[in-house]
Amino acid sequence: MSWLSDEAVARLRHSANEPDLSGTPYRFAGALGRGGMGAVFLVEDSRLARRVAMKVLDLPDRSGDLEARLLREARVLAQIEHPGIVPVHDVGSLADGRVFYTMKYVEGRRLDEWAGSAASLAERLRLFEKICEPVAFAHSRGVLHRDLKPPNVMVGPFGEVLVMDWGVAKIIRATTGAQVASTQFPDAAAPPSASDSKSGAGDTAHGSVLGTPGFMAPEQARGEVAQLDSRADIYSLGAILKFLAAPAAGEKTPRRLAAIITKAMAQDAQSRYASAQELASDVAGYLDGLPIIAYPEGFFGRAGRLIARNRAAVVLVLAYLVMRIVLILWRPR
Repeated sequence: MSWLSDEAVARLRHSANEPDLSGTPYRFAGALGRGGMGAVFLVEDSRLARRVAMKVLDLPDRSGDLEARLLREARVLAQIEHPGIVPVHDVGSLADGRVFYTMKYVEGRRLDEWAGSAASLAERLRLFEKICEPVAFAHSRGVLHRDLKPPNVMVGPFGEVLVMDWGVAKIIRATTGAQVASTQFPDAAAPPSASDSKSGAGDTAHGSVLGTPGFMAPEQARGEVAQLDSRADIYSLGAILKFLAAPAAGEKTPRRLAAIITKAMAQDAQSRYASAQELASDVAGYLDGLPIIAYPEGFFGRAGRLIARNRAAVVLVLAYLVMRIVLILWRPR
C-alpha cells in the first residue's frame, strides 16, 4: 500500500473543489457532484458561450485503469446518440494530467427526487415509458447500461428524460450503424481476457460485480459477466418501475401492474421481457386498459377490464336501464 503525502492530499482536495482549467477553453462555474471514479463540474465553454458539465477523474490513477474507463465511457456515449442519452461534446486532459470529458449540462431533478412530487401513478408510469426508450436504443446498438437506478435518471423541467452515468456500460456486440468496433472496445468482439481486466480498457473479468444492490439482476450480482444481455437491464428497469409504483401506506399495487413488475424482475432471465420496448408496451397497455403480456386474462378478468376501461359508458347505460325499469313499473295501467 502506498501512502499519499499531506501535500498530495491537499492538492486532491483543491482539485476536487475547483479543477485547474488552464490551457483549456473552459472556465469553472461550480461543482455539480461526484460519484464512483469522477467528479462533475459546471464549466463554461468560452468558444461557444455555453455551459456544459465536465467529468474529471478525482482519484489517484497511477495504473491508468480509471483513465481508460473514463475515456471508454465517453466513447460509449459518443456512439449512442439519442435524445434520452446525454451527449458528449469534448474530451481532453487538464494541466495536472487528469483526463476529462464534457457533456450536455442537464437542468432538472434526479428521478428519486422527482418521484416524490409526481401528481399521480399514471404520471409516473408515463415517465417510465420514456426511460425505456433510450435504454432500448442503447440495446439496439449493442450497449448495456448495467447500473440503471433512479439516481442515474434525470427529469428535465418539461418532463424530458435523460439516462446518465454509463461508466460501467458493457458492449455486447459491435454494430455497423453505431461503429462500435472491437479495436475501440476489446470486449465487443470477444469475452474479456485477464489483460483486459488489468488494463481497464475492456470489460470486467468474470467474478467482478458492477452495479447497485436492489437494482441489478441476479446473474449480474453473481458476477456472470459473459452471460449478461439486455435482460439484465430489463431487471433494473423493473426495479425502477417498482420504485415508481410504490403504493401509499395502506394501499396495494394493482394486480396487473404488480404482474408487470414481477415479470420484469423474474429471477430467471428467460422469464423476463424480451426487450425494453416490450416492457414499455405492457406499461402502456396497463394505463390504457388493454391486454398485457404479464397478466393472462379469463372471461371475467377481461370483462372487468373492459368495464373499468369504459366506466363512463357503462354508468350511462346502467342509468338508462334503471330509468326504463322505473318508467315501466310506474306506468299507469
